[in-house]
Amino acid sequence: MGQSQSNQKPEPGDLIEIFRGGYQHWAVYIGDGLVVHMVPPSECAGAGVSSVMSVAAQRAVVKKEKLSEVVGTDDWRVNNDLDERYDPHQADIIVEEALQLVGTEQPYGIKRWNCEHFAKKLRYGKAESRQVRNAIIATVAAVAGFLGIAFLVGALSGRRKREDEDKQ
Repeated sequence: MGQSQSNQKPEPGDLIEIFRGGYQHWAVYIGDGLVVHMVPPSECAGAGVSSVMSVAAQRAVVKKEKLSEVVGTDDWRVNNDLDERYDPHQADIIVEEALQLVGTEQPYGIKRWNCEHFAKKLRYGKAESRQVRNAIIATVAAVAGFLGIAFLVGALSGRRKREDEDKQ
C-alpha cells in the first residue's frame, strides 16, 4: 500500500482535510510532519476507512500523530476554507492550544462537536462543520425530492383511476 500524496506543504496551524470515502476527517498541522486531531475510540489512525461506529460515539480523544499515519492511503489537502470569513489565530497560538489538548477526552457528536468543529475552533475560535451543514442540506433536498415524486405518482395514479372510472 502506498502513501497518499499531496502537492501542498502544510505550515503549522494549517487545517488538514483527509478524504475518508464517506466523510472528511480533519486535523491541525503542528509542524515536523505531525498533526493534532480528535478521534472517537472506534476510528484507528491510518485505517483510511470510515467507521460506522464513529457516528454513535459520544467521546473522543485528542491525539498527536504523524500526518502520514493519520492519512494512510487516503487523499488529503490543506484546507483553510474559512480564512476569508474569519481571521485565523496566529500559528504559534494554534499549535500551543492544540498541544495542550493532546491526551484529553472530549465530548463527541457528529452534528455538534466532531473533528472538523475541533480543528476549526483551534484555527478560528469558531466551531463549524461544513460537511455536517452540507449533509443536512442534501438530506432535506433528498426528502423534498422524494416527497415531490411521491406526490406526482399519487396524482397521476389518481388521475388514471378517475379516467378508468369515467370509461366504465
